[in-house]
Amino acid sequence: MKPNYKKEKLTLNKLKIMKNLKFLSALFLTSLLIFSSCQDEIDNENGDNPNTNTANSQTASNLERTSMYDGSFDDFLDGVSCSSILLPVTATVNGTQITIVNQSDYQQVLDILAEFNNDNDTVVLQFPLTVTLSNYTEVVVTSQAEYDAIVSACEELEATGQDAINCVNIDFPITILTYNINLEQTGSVVLETEQQLYTYINNLEDDQLFGINYPITATVDADSSQTISITSDADLQAAISDCVAYQDIEDQAQDDADTLETILVDGLFQVESLVNSGVDTATDFAEFTLDFANDMTVVAENVVNATVQDVQGTYEVTSQTEVYLDLMFSGNTSFNILNQEWVVTSYSTTSISLQSTTNAALTLVLTQI
Repeated sequence: MKPNYKKEKLTLNKLKIMKNLKFLSALFLTSLLIFSSCQDEIDNENGDNPNTNTANSQTASNLERTSMYDGSFDDFLDGVSCSSILLPVTATVNGTQITIVNQSDYQQVLDILAEFNNDNDTVVLQFPLTVTLSNYTEVVVTSQAEYDAIVSACEELEATGQDAINCVNIDFPITILTYNINLEQTGSVVLETEQQLYTYINNLEDDQLFGINYPITATVDADSSQTISITSDADLQAAISDCVAYQDIEDQAQDDADTLETILVDGLFQVESLVNSGVDTATDFAEFTLDFANDMTVVAENVVNATVQDVQGTYEVTSQTEVYLDLMFSGNTSFNILNQEWVVTSYSTTSISLQSTTNAALTLVLTQI
């Protein structure tokens, strides 16, 4: 579940301004042919024209953002993807103090946070602590105020589209070809790690041009994780655009899931309709109300006949690119038809419309009483 904190801004190098380069008109036809031959050799070796790749180019930005340190693995603890906390660290999670010595201890934090789905989770960190920033530097944080500054900086970084891109992971090593302002190749650099790539891009001077020696491969995490071949700067941009768009859809679905959980816990529901292949059997549940608790349990109570035993169940709200509601009741066979994974087709504060993920002809509408 997404934390309530946003991603932090790290101090990045100021964008370097590069004068536009223009090709000089050839004075003689022979000079033009020689120049074109050299240019073709560069283009064939690198894909798209590498001479447009300056320190402030889109390709430089893409490489920088994909090579930033990924601190998202402990977001449930620190609330920011731009950094991670070096262990050991002590934190008070929903009132319970935990000392996290290694990553296996993360599960203790996750268990506490997952105990209830509609409470205000709190993680209070014990200072001083050390964090690794997205530029790979380690910083000692001595107070909550200092840590809040990191969080605020991350929010600004995210708002300006300069935060890390972690859905495209370039496979190393890669080779960078270097050029001077006269469009002459000056050498090549082999980079073995993301940190080396990040450092290289951040150390580029205004008079340096570069090109990626394509093809390269990368692992892209979108609707599935797959390794792709990238043969140009345009390919790299397309891969980033696709996976970032997919992440935005996932984030929206997660927000909707959080909202739906709140609606369920805060309300009391009844079955408005239960249609299976065109037949509505909602009357089978007309005497029952559904009460969703924040410990992921749900109780169906017969409000007409007190002698009828309550039907106990559990539920779970999950999301991918859509929101899902899993229901599981026991003790009353009439409720077996509700034991489905349902996709949420629409919802409001008063009504939730669902469709079975295994039977498109089965739909359910819950309304607040």
